Amino acid sequence: MTITQLKSPLETDAQSFYAPISRPRRLRSSDAMRRLVRENSLSANDFIYPIFVDEALKEPQEVSSMPGVFRQSEKSMEVLLKQVETAKIPAVMLFGVSAHKDHEGTDSFRKGGLMDRMVRRAKDTCPELVIMADACFCEYTDHGHCGPLDHIHNDVDNDRTIANIAMQAVTAAEAGADVIAPSGMMDGQVGAIRSALDQSGYERTAILAYAAKYASGFYGPFRDAAGCSLGQGSGPANRKTYQMDPANGDEAMREVALDIEEGADMVMVKPGLAYLDILYRTKQAFGLPTFAYNVSGEYCMIKAAGRNGWIDEDAAMMEMLLAFKRAGADGIISYAALDAANILQRS
Repeated sequence: MTITQLKSPLETDAQSFYAPISRPRRLRSSDAMRRLVRENSLSANDFIYPIFVDEALKEPQEVSSMPGVFRQSEKSMEVLLKQVETAKIPAVMLFGVSAHKDHEGTDSFRKGGLMDRMVRRAKDTCPELVIMADACFCEYTDHGHCGPLDHIHNDVDNDRTIANIAMQAVTAAEAGADVIAPSGMMDGQVGAIRSALDQSGYERTAILAYAAKYASGFYGPFRDAAGCSLGQGSGPANRKTYQMDPANGDEAMREVALDIEEGADMVMVKPGLAYLDILYRTKQAFGLPTFAYNVSGEYCMIKAAGRNGWIDEDAAMMEMLLAFKRAGADGIISYAALDAANILQRS
């Protein structure tokens, strides 16, 4: 419509003459305008940085399938922790890579074992960081599953696993962990951990439940990093009897509800990118602090495409992280956290 085609106020009613014409591009006209009306934003406070601690190493060792990610020695972890603290990232998630694997994963709940040592060293190095201890057994068992096996049923023994994970949680809390994050998807694990922590005097130790963790194809590089690939004679050929079916959404809501009922203080959806719908539903339904795990396969897709020149790696990475926030995440566990925090500091 041209100016000459507009009717004057005398020729039409006031409401139709002054009715605004919607022009969304007006709010995209400059960088300052876009920042002014932006609905979601990222900061270093949104991130949790995962760290792999390999007790067999003397120096950091890059994970071949995860560019930019290193297994740390117990000593070199201290340098990385200080980098995380300098970047203003508030929390780390510790994963142990045990050199003393057995059927039960006892190195994870033994006094003086890897879990005990790495958590204690992390807390001593950076007392103000939130230290999260991943509570699981796949990095500590000689078969790679998330608990001891029941060979009669060719599966992971649920009840033996949660008894062990309760001991693992207390070991981590005694060493100084602020948060216990059980990732094995065993029935009743959150309740067992909460009871054990409370009875041991660690009522203030929080639980971040891997409440909706799917049997995903995006975990491959993580298993290289954590040394928890399933080997010969490992019993079940995969983890589908305890991790969730990717086809199910309503089941995730039931899983989250159970973990909250058992005492979870925070909940997580894993993986993040392929499950943004689950992340959104979880936050909307329950309102608890809700986290997304930006898993290794998601991270590596961006890295690989960036290194091949197919995408702008930094732009795609930041867009992916922002998607988690838009879907409702209060925090994001990501191998890109340090890089992202540094990008935000420069911007």
